[in-house]
Amino acid sequence: MPTPDFVLSLREKIGTDLLWLTGVTAVVTRGEGAERELLVVRRADSGRYTPVTGIVDPGEEPAVAAEREVLEEADVVAVAERLAFVQTLPPMTYENGDRAQYMDLVFACRWVSGDPFPADGENTEAFWAPVSSLPAMSEDMQRRVEAGLADEVAARFRR
Repeated sequence: MPTPDFVLSLREKIGTDLLWLTGVTAVVTRGEGAERELLVVRRADSGRYTPVTGIVDPGEEPAVAAEREVLEEADVVAVAERLAFVQTLPPMTYENGDRAQYMDLVFACRWVSGDPFPADGENTEAFWAPVSSLPAMSEDMQRRVEAGLADEVAARFRR
């Protein structure tokens, strides 16, 4: 589902004005050591490689949103194990003129089951990539992945 119903409903009221939203990034891994792999998707809208991302629904727990997005987008069951990184993204304008800004919560997630495929049309590819040879990603996505892969207890944040 590209745009959640609650966002469409808000857009009916506020038009293209800046909308503050909470987003999640799910850094899903399976395996360990040299065999560790990352779940990667290729976005249909931009063609860029990313981990799974999405929007938190009203009242939804963010970790549950991360797990839901992984299942919806890649048909993979994963468990969010750690909040890895919190950041505010710069305001953005979509092609239709809608403006949004996101607080992004990055979760380190563990694979439970499923073979990835682009399940909901938001992506053209979904696959496991060795952590040692990930496809090219934007600097921001690289930061998110690095935080999710790090062996840290506390979440990172920016000042």
